[in-house]
Parts: sequence; structure tokens; C-alpha cells
Amino acid sequence: MQRRSLFLASIALAASAAATAQTSKPIRLIVPYAPGGPLDVTARALAEQVKDSLGTVIIDNKPGAGGNIGSDLIAKAAPDGTTIGIAAVATHAINPWLFTKMPFDAAKDFAPITQMVRVPNVLVMNADTAARLKINTLKDLIAYARKNPGKLNYGSGGNGSAGHLAGEMFKQGAGIFAVHIPYNGGNPAQLALVSGQVDFNIDNLATASSNIKAGKLKPLAVTTAKRSAMLPDVPAIAETIKGFEVDTWWGLVAPAGTPKEVIDKLNAAFTTALKTPATQQRFAQLMAEPVPTTPEQFGSFMAKERARYEPVVKRSGAKVD
Repeated sequence: MQRRSLFLASIALAASAAATAQTSKPIRLIVPYAPGGPLDVTARALAEQVKDSLGTVIIDNKPGAGGNIGSDLIAKAAPDGTTIGIAAVATHAINPWLFTKMPFDAAKDFAPITQMVRVPNVLVMNADTAARLKINTLKDLIAYARKNPGKLNYGSGGNGSAGHLAGEMFKQGAGIFAVHIPYNGGNPAQLALVSGQVDFNIDNLATASSNIKAGKLKPLAVTTAKRSAMLPDVPAIAETIKGFEVDTWWGLVAPAGTPKEVIDKLNAAFTTALKTPATQQRFAQLMAEPVPTTPEQFGSFMAKERARYEPVVKRSGAKVD
């Protein structure tokens, strides 16, 4: 009888848990960029990994205004843990200085959950251009640019984009001048580089890797402080320009005011998911490194990034609206 009672009790508990899972509200995860890109792909991979611990997580793509539209929706959502979203280097470190008017306060309107990803940026040249100009290394590029000021140009996804600002930081650190050519998005900028319309770009490795493998682009240096395990034979810019470091990153945030116990639950679920072999393998295919952190660590990191980009944006002269 005792065994039967325990058996029936376990069935009742399982049924109760199943009912709770079915009636609990799904989590909406806002991605402030279009479907198909690295941010979207990593968000969907994590949503799949946390379904057992958090239930259903629905990805909601809300692109526009450099990520500000989706980020504003996150900021203004109810702070109850049912709406979270992606914070990226553009939305939470660059846009606050790039846009004259922001619909949200990047420093005050969000509760950090965890950083998700760090992706190395890489300085790549059009392979044919590099061969023609006999540029095989970063030092070759700098030497050529110093002897031929203004003859080289570089492309980016637009004024104030991460690629534009990284290019300006590189030019300043190297003591060179190259003409900036802005395009309407990262894909047009990459097409312009591959076709030889521009000489070099600083792009994230997730985007550039396929053309590097195809031999269309020549990687000269990565922008991380040290060499990347994904391109171990390619030096870091910091080996030539001391202290140079630029990463592409993104993570998870909730609306400000979300209770700490809710943030802690979300952090536990997502950091656990980031540490699984399945996630690490999936992210590696995107040339992305999982970076699980505490909420406090991610908040401090974003604050430092905002402070770092303020003088860079102002020095570039880039402004939107």
C-alpha cells in the first residue's frame, strides 16, 4: 500500500508540474535585428536549450533604427520576466552617442541577465588587391598606407557602425589615413570588398569566415587582445598597435525593475545553456565564443563599453538624425 501511495503521489506531482508548464506564459525574447543573422541564430539556439528549465521561449525579431526599435520594446515591456531581449555593442554602447535622440536610456532602462557571445573582428583585404599591392601582413598594409596617404579605402555597414568605428580606431592607432566608404548595411559592405570596390574592411569573423575560406578575402589581423583560436595563424592588431582591442558582443537583458529572483532564475538557465557542448559546438560554427557571466559582470562590461565608445564616436563625427 505504501508503494502504491508513493507511486500515485509521484504521478500527481508530475501531472501538476505538466499543468503548470502548460499554463505558464511563454517568454518573449526580442531580437532587435532581422532573422538569419548571428544574433538571431544564437538566440534561437539558446531558446531551444532552455525550454526544459524555462518553458517555451519565442523569438520575436524587431529590426529597425540600428536596433533601437527592438531595444525600446524591451525597455518598455512589463518587468515580470516574460519579455527579455538582446543587447548588443551597437544598441548599448554605440547608439547612445550616435543618435541625437534615443528612445531609451541604455544605462538605466535595462536589467542585465548575462553576456552571451564574443565574436572576434578581423581586418580583411580583398585578396586580389592584397596580391597586387604586395600586402601580406598588417605591417605591409600600414607601410603602404603611410607611403600612399588616401589611396586606400575601407568599407563599413554605415556611418557610426561598429566596422566604421573600428576602422577609425585602427587608422588613429596606426597613424594612417584611408577613405571611409559607408554602405547601407554589412552585407553590401562585404559585397563591395569581395568585388574590389573597397580595399579592406574590419568585419566580424562570423560574417567574413566563408569568404576567407573561399580565398576571396585575406585576413591580416584580428581585433581581439590576443590571437583567436579560430584563426590561430592570424596575428592580433595589438601585436602591432599596443592596446588595440575591439570585439563584437551581445547578451541578454530584461526591462529595468525586473525582480532579482527572476533575473537570477533567467541567469541560471541561460548560463547553464551557454556551457553545454551542444551550444559551444553550434556557436563555434558561427565563429562565436560563448561568454556566460553574472548579471553584475555583464552590467559592468556594458558600462565600460559605453564609456570607451563615447570618444570614438565623437571623434568620428558620425551622427544619425
